[in-house]
Amino acid sequence: MVNLDPRGLGDAANLGADVVLFGLLSSKRLNSWTALFLLTTVLTSVTGFLFPFTHITPGHKVGVISLVVLAITLLARYSFHMVGKWRWIYVVTAMIAEYLNVFVLVVQAFEKAPALHAMAPTQSEPPFLVAQLVVMALFIVLTIFAVKKFHPEPGR
Repeated sequence: MVNLDPRGLGDAANLGADVVLFGLLSSKRLNSWTALFLLTTVLTSVTGFLFPFTHITPGHKVGVISLVVLAITLLARYSFHMVGKWRWIYVVTAMIAEYLNVFVLVVQAFEKAPALHAMAPTQSEPPFLVAQLVVMALFIVLTIFAVKKFHPEPGR
């Protein structure tokens, strides 16, 4: 039985992304892992719109941004085969998609983990902001390295 729980999808997306990041940094395509990462990340974003809602939330906005970024990632990877400028566009958009996954993970951690929630109950306190800035800085550095390192062998 397949578990379509959004949290399980997010976990699969993050696992796939970790492996894909390794592939980017070692200039390997890792086609199956990439497909897993992209599929589960798209499904994670889409499932956020399946629950009843009465107004647009910040989560919906992040979901829309994620889906737009993922559309570009999919085009760069599968339609333009990462040729020319599409190589770095693929790397940057894949990394942005994973950054957004981790951004949401940090938000959820501060919402649901009692110790973190106590430090930043409204998510406008310094511990939350520092955590998000550290995550963003890490992703900027990793993205720069990935763009420089990812030059896979031609192939489709």
